[in-house]
Amino acid sequence: MRVFAVSDVHIDFAENRKWLFGLSKNDYKNDVLILAGDITSNISAIIKAFVALKICFKEVLFIPGNHDLWANHSNNNRNSIDNFRLLLKIAGNCGIKMEPVHFNTLSIVPLFGWYDYSFGKPSEKIFDIWMDYTSCEWPEGFDEISIARYFVSMNEPFLDIKNDNIISFSHFVPRIDVMPSFIPKHKRILYPVLGTSLLEEQIRRLGSKIHIYGHSHVNTRGYLDNIEYINNAYGYPSETIITSKKLLEIYDI
Repeated sequence: MRVFAVSDVHIDFAENRKWLFGLSKNDYKNDVLILAGDITSNISAIIKAFVALKICFKEVLFIPGNHDLWANHSNNNRNSIDNFRLLLKIAGNCGIKMEPVHFNTLSIVPLFGWYDYSFGKPSEKIFDIWMDYTSCEWPEGFDEISIARYFVSMNEPFLDIKNDNIISFSHFVPRIDVMPSFIPKHKRILYPVLGTSLLEEQIRRLGSKIHIYGHSHVNTRGYLDNIEYINNAYGYPSETIITSKKLLEIYDI
């Protein structure tokens, strides 16, 4: 059994959609897919993606990204928390796992999250260009810090899992030093909205050997403090240098 990872498939784009729905229905029958968020903000399209991927893989594990929770496509007055709860229900109905899964000596654990400005204070420009601020809708009294804490708190029941090998995954970035040094300065204004250090604390408590994340759209793979951090984002069609546009095998039993 092989374990593959990908994130940020963004099937709103035709060529991304063609790739996802064109995955082999035979090559991965005994394998596991970790899908680390950002399929689309369209709930109907998410259902179609879930159904297609479940045909291809033995198991599919998913965690929502920010785009998956956007509320501006909702015609039912759902806010972003409502969309999260709806995704939990839809995933269950489609056989997609949003909870820990165990395979003998391997456990795969999803870690929910958001960003809380752990990685820097947001500039005024971010508030102008970052779509979440207009596309997400939160219950009254929520801000980015409380949203991050709300989602991260959902991980607490999983953190006492023990196994020989643990792979965790999140959509959001757990530590800013996973970002490569070649990122230009003008792009680093986005660092405050990449993730939260609260996730890193939970990864340590869990004892992960590998952590998968997404959101940054910058493919990286390397070790920090004895944990392997991997980002294999499919990304937007124009992102051909920083993304690899394919599944990545990260583990083999």
